[in-house]
Amino acid sequence: MEHQPLRQLRDIADVGQVPALLEGRRARLERWAEILEREPGRAFVTLEEIEFVPRRMRAAIRADNSPLAFAYADPLLRASGLQGDTFGDARSFFELSTGEAHHLLCSCVNGRHVKAGPTARRLRRLAARRPGLWLAYGCAAGIVGLPGLMYLLA
Repeated sequence: MEHQPLRQLRDIADVGQVPALLEGRRARLERWAEILEREPGRAFVTLEEIEFVPRRMRAAIRADNSPLAFAYADPLLRASGLQGDTFGDARSFFELSTGEAHHLLCSCVNGRHVKAGPTARRLRRLAARRPGLWLAYGCAAGIVGLPGLMYLLA
């Protein structure tokens, strides 16, 4: 192997900086919001009625052209540890509670489709607050109804 100075390599190769990997909930949620904001009018499919899926099966829920699939297509999120485009992968990687993920991704809250712009705004709000406060911001505000909450906690 021949060693060459970086200035010589730039003449023969496309040399660039590798972006730093994302660490922590806030940085990861902000990145997801950032990539969604690039196409704010883009429509995504929501996950179908998460609260009715048995708890042991929820982690595997996924949909083509979902906000999760879009996040998984991002090289930086994958390099930072996003393992796939499932509900469970998102909860784990983005450090989302079941309620936060449900509010963000479920069809019962968002309808069958959701736009990238509003989803990005929700992500930014999640990033700005401490994890675990979804009850105060979600259920208490009437965003997630009692029947949905009963299924999520079951």
